[in-house]
Amino acid sequence: MPSSKHERFYSIPSATGAIARLACARLRELGKDPAAVIAKVRAKPEQVYDDAIRLEVPKQIRILELASEELQDGLLGFHLARGFDLREIGLVYYVIASSERFADALLNAKRFCTIMNEGVRLQVRQDGRTVSIALDYVDTDRKSDRHQIEFWLVTMVRICRQVTDTRLALRHLRIRHRRDETPAEFKSFFGCDVEFCADSDEIIFPAPVASLPIVGRDNCLNDLLRRYADAALADRPKERGTLRSAVEGVLPQLLPHARASISNVAKQLALSTRTLSRKLREEGVAFTELLEETRAALAKSYLAERDLPVSEIAWLLGYREISSFNHAFKRWTGTTPRQFRLAPASSQPTNTPKGGRGG
Repeated sequence: MPSSKHERFYSIPSATGAIARLACARLRELGKDPAAVIAKVRAKPEQVYDDAIRLEVPKQIRILELASEELQDGLLGFHLARGFDLREIGLVYYVIASSERFADALLNAKRFCTIMNEGVRLQVRQDGRTVSIALDYVDTDRKSDRHQIEFWLVTMVRICRQVTDTRLALRHLRIRHRRDETPAEFKSFFGCDVEFCADSDEIIFPAPVASLPIVGRDNCLNDLLRRYADAALADRPKERGTLRSAVEGVLPQLLPHARASISNVAKQLALSTRTLSRKLREEGVAFTELLEETRAALAKSYLAERDLPVSEIAWLLGYREISSFNHAFKRWTGTTPRQFRLAPASSQPTNTPKGGRGG
């Protein structure tokens, strides 16, 4: 991936890739080749197997979906979360496990969860009757995912039970996606009613659990680990905090389905179309201009992948016909996609479109 594209689209959330590694390990265990799955999502093997290299969250979600299909395991995320050693989570787990009380552990999980996955935010909610952990997706299409969120829900419950050394019964579990019926394994593990097609992804405990002590509590160690975790957070790319960057994060998800209209983008960002247009104008850019620039930047990046057919690139950018993509690319760069791909990198045009019609 060229650095210019990485800089333009760093609002696309990334993860440590731990869940994808578990899925690939499961494929190998059952005699399947994970390389084929990794190639289908256009990820590099080192993104999956090297925990020092980040993996984009949409690619992790897709790896899990493909692995689920290959293994014919409709509960892959649930099963992966049940079987791994929680200590493999690393620093974030140890910060949680050295906290003073359960409420402190939840707040530490909320603060540092983005070290593991920038596309997931934890919210801790308390009232007089319950304490809950809600999982929100940021710059990631929640509708595209089922296995990653189920992995997170199971993992969070496992952590809560392990650090308190209790069975820690849930009062209720809400999950946004649909299942026609609650799997028996869910009922056995969670031990409570599971509500699918809910308006949130939320683990709900009775309020008294907030005061439970953490069995491995160590204030000195926790202070030290939180300093390390704060440093790890500081090393993450800073969010630009602009609506433009948010739109740039949404467009690559919508383009392949020819759904990158201003109304669909506005819906993803929980805005009205009029508000989105107005706020972009305040930042000095029109939606059609931003769509055009995004397509141009993505096209150059995709063309750098020599084994990616031009027909597929056209689809990824939301064009129904290759000819439409060819005309657009020549308008952006003065050359055709094929000429651009064959030219030496040093001679490739770098100009970006300044407005024009989005298609």
